[in-house]
Formats: sequence, structure tokens, C-alpha cells
Amino acid sequence: MEGPDIQSTTETYNLAYSIMDSSRVSTFFISILLIVYGSFRSISMEDTGGGGGGSADDTDDDKKRGESNITTLDSLQAMCLPVGASFSLLIMFFFFDSMQLLFAVCTAVIATVALAFLLLPMCQYLVRPCSSAKGKISLGMCGRYTFAELVSLLVAICVVCIWVLTGHWALMDFMGMGLCVAFIAFVRLPSLKVSTLLLSGLLLYDVFWVFFSQYVFSANVMVRVATRPAENPMNIIARKMSFGSGAMHRAPRLSLPGKLVFPSTRNTGHFSMLGLGDIVMPGLLLCFVMRYDAYKKAQAQKLAEQGIPLPSHWHRLSYFHCSLFGYFLGLITATITSEVFKAAQPALLYLVPFTLLPLLTMAWLKGDLKSMWSEPFVPIQQPKYQTI
Repeated sequence: MEGPDIQSTTETYNLAYSIMDSSRVSTFFISILLIVYGSFRSISMEDTGGGGGGSADDTDDDKKRGESNITTLDSLQAMCLPVGASFSLLIMFFFFDSMQLLFAVCTAVIATVALAFLLLPMCQYLVRPCSSAKGKISLGMCGRYTFAELVSLLVAICVVCIWVLTGHWALMDFMGMGLCVAFIAFVRLPSLKVSTLLLSGLLLYDVFWVFFSQYVFSANVMVRVATRPAENPMNIIARKMSFGSGAMHRAPRLSLPGKLVFPSTRNTGHFSMLGLGDIVMPGLLLCFVMRYDAYKKAQAQKLAEQGIPLPSHWHRLSYFHCSLFGYFLGLITATITSEVFKAAQPALLYLVPFTLLPLLTMAWLKGDLKSMWSEPFVPIQQPKYQTI
């Protein structure tokens, strides 16, 4: 009996060690950090418009520009998004070779803008003591921008250019982080109903393309697209311009930033991978509940100023903390499952139930489910007290 017991103990130890690998820990930490940071950026954009300071006119311009860039999904868009994502996945699967230059260029442009947005607060902090200009710099037809915005854009362009030349995984991750934060900050889920429709549809989308696409297309479409490198645009341009065979193979192939990858210190050459959608889509839900928590706090302050006693459940655990903890448990569950079965797993299969179900339960227990489901940000009616 000692043999099987020792083997079982060894397997358990190896499983725990694999989960606590540096690549896994980095995935957990960075994904949660991106969701929290993106949610706070979304809240700050509602208050200030995402501007970089300056005069009152500049602040008003920033607020209008920020509001115009925000996209609020409705029920129809939430149901159509998984269908559109499926078509995009099929296009990349069947026509990747002929369209890889377009994919690489579009990804680089979008990632540059997103990375500039990610770096803007840091640039504002660093540039503030060095810049005496309080207004904005006019770039003609391109618009007016603060010095910090121009610096963040310049840094982002440099990062993307170095990534094109080197193809380094860390720069690809940096670009992916910018895409995650920008998407969470600029896309809104207006209600719990829309959130449930979106995440449920994406769960089915993820499960089908990871588990069942192989039976239809003779290949795991999701894994094939996620791990397929694109030819470097520098090589394509060199070939088109006939610069010679040496220049054509100098730049490395590029892994497009549709995922975050982290190297393992235990196994050389092994990377842990998490798709950006597995961060962004639950992140939209957590951003929604953070906005709802902020709204409830503002309503509580108004009632407190009027001397109206608050319900006891308003002071307990927030919806954001509950959903964030559920997201963490979902990540752990997905990781354990992938280690046990030694195969790629649809992360949303675990992340959606672990974030959505506790939220629905908590909202039902607190009596907020009805308001969160349809019209979560309707002002709370003041209770009427009968004088005695």
C-alpha cells in the first residue's frame, strides 16, 4: 500500500507546485491588477472625462471627448458579440496567411493607442513638475493634446516599434495590458441583464471553439489562432521592395497580443497563457459592479445627510469584492483543471459562473437584484415616515 500512497502524494505535490509556478502566479496577479486598474480608470473617466488637467475649457473638452469614446452595450449587441467573435475567429483561422500583414498592422495601431492610454497617468505624474504649460498643444487637424498625452503616445510608439523589431514576449504582454485596460475603461455594461446575456453567450462561444471545433474543422480553432505567429511586417516589406534574402529573414515572426504569456522558471521554454478576453469580459462585469457600488455609496451619503437611517446590509461586503474573489477562484479552478487534464481549457467556463452566480446571489439577498437587473442607476426613492 505504500507505493500507491507515495505516488498519490507525489502527484498532489507536483500539481500544487505547478499551480504555484511563477508563470501561474504572474497570470493571477496581473489579470486581477488589470481588472482593478481598468475599473478605477472607468470610474475616473466618469468624473473627469479622462483628461489630463488644464483650464476649465480643456476639462470640458476632455469630458466631452471621453463621453463620446465610451460605448454602452445593449441587449442586442451583447447577444451578437459572441457571433461576431466567432466570425472573426474563422476569418483568422482560414485566411491568416493571406491577411497576416493586415492583422499585424491593425494590431500595432490599436495597441499603440491603448498603450498610450495605459501610460497616461504615469506620464502625467512624471511630466507635471517639468512642464510649465497648463493648456494644450495644438496639432492642427489632429486636435489639441496635453504634453503628457503626447509623451505617453511617443513612449507607446517606441514600445510597439521595438516589439516589431524584436518580437519579445514582455513587450507583447505590455501591449496586451494596454488593450485590456482600454477595453474595460471605454466599454460599459448598463445593467445586470446585459451582463448576463454577454457572459453567457461568451461562455458558450469559448466552450464550443475550445472543446468542439476540432470535430467540425479537424483542428482546435481557438488554440490554433491564439498560438499562430504572424510574419513580421518588416520581412514582408523587405520582400516587396526586393531588399535581398538576408534582410527578409532578419526580423522575427510576431505573436500577436491577443493573450498574456509568462515564462516558467521551473520548465525552460514553458509559458502560461491567458487570453485577453478572459480578462476583459469578466472585467466588464466587475467594472459594472464597481460603478454600482459607487452609486450606492453616493446614495447612502445623500440619505445620511438628510438624517435617514441606512439599511444594515449597505455597510457589508461590496459587490465588487465578492465578484473579484469569485474571479480569483475561477482562475484557480481553470488552472487546476488544465493541469489535471493536461489540455487547454475554456477559461470562461469557470470564470463566468464563479463571478456571475455569487453576484446574482448576493444581489438577491440584499434586495438589489430587481434594480440591478434592469435600471440599476435610478435614484432611490426616499422613504416616507408617518408622524405620530
